Amino acid sequence: MKILYEYDLYYPTTSASGPHSVAMFQRLKERLTEFFGGITDFHHRSEGTWKFGGVTYHDEVILLRVLGQDQVRARTFLRDVKQELEASLNEEQVLIIEREVHSF
Repeated sequence: MKILYEYDLYYPTTSASGPHSVAMFQRLKERLTEFFGGITDFHHRSEGTWKFGGVTYHDEVILLRVLGQDQVRARTFLRDVKQELEASLNEEQVLIIEREVHSF
């Protein structure tokens, strides 16, 4: 059995000023795919208001899921991605969740 780390990045599709760039989203997917070797995205609309990890969501998010073996390297990479997204999307916080998973 192999231990992997699963990361979910909650990408907000809009902000108070309107929808985020589709091109920016595509670049993010390409960057994650290149680093992790693959990606799954789940398009869904969050209903109402919910809080998780100190973040309140009111809008549509796309969940991007990746798997990695090197937790330290993945955390460093995702920390940089998170900071860049928060600045470029003008978001207070972009949520990323890490889970340990077992592959067999």
